[in-house]
Amino acid sequence: MNRLTMRRILARLLRFSFPGHLAAFCLLALALAVVPVARPGAQEAPEYTLGTSDKVRVTVFGENDLSGEFEVDTGGGVSLPLIGTVHAKGRGIRDLERAIAEKLADGYLISPRVSIEVLNYRPFFILGEVQDPGSYPYVNGMTVLNAIALAGGYTHRARRDRIEIVRGGEAGEVQKDASETSIVMPGDIIRVPERFF
Repeated sequence: MNRLTMRRILARLLRFSFPGHLAAFCLLALALAVVPVARPGAQEAPEYTLGTSDKVRVTVFGENDLSGEFEVDTGGGVSLPLIGTVHAKGRGIRDLERAIAEKLADGYLISPRVSIEVLNYRPFFILGEVQDPGSYPYVNGMTVLNAIALAGGYTHRARRDRIEIVRGGEAGEVQKDASETSIVMPGDIIRVPERFF
């Protein structure tokens, strides 16, 4: 039974069981009780931004000749038929969809509709006090703890409370503190430092 059905059934029961104000109060309490609560420590994933070596499928609806699979090149662009190179590095998926649609609308198509799907994400890197440092394929929804598990786990010298993530973007690389529940993005560099005692 979904939440909406449960609310409707309980609302009917309350309407017949309690007088006016009490029923309204019970309905409010019920609505608050079934609203999902965020788990402590859980983080929302930041918007994914494209980078070099990402492979995407671009679909221009009704235009098979303009659709296909493309890779973000070392210059940060995606070379598309008809409109040439469109800058993709550091852009979100929706932003790139709009940019391609605008270029297609500029003398080529009337009201183009563009959809983009990421086929292959660039890898992430993990360095420092893990059993197997190196680069690993990215999996959507990955956390730092998942990444450490892929790298064989911590070494006995690892300092687990000082993990860092270096993330690239349009403005350059940004270094930030992370925990085991922090979200990992493609291209991230995770550093697990050594403890000194």
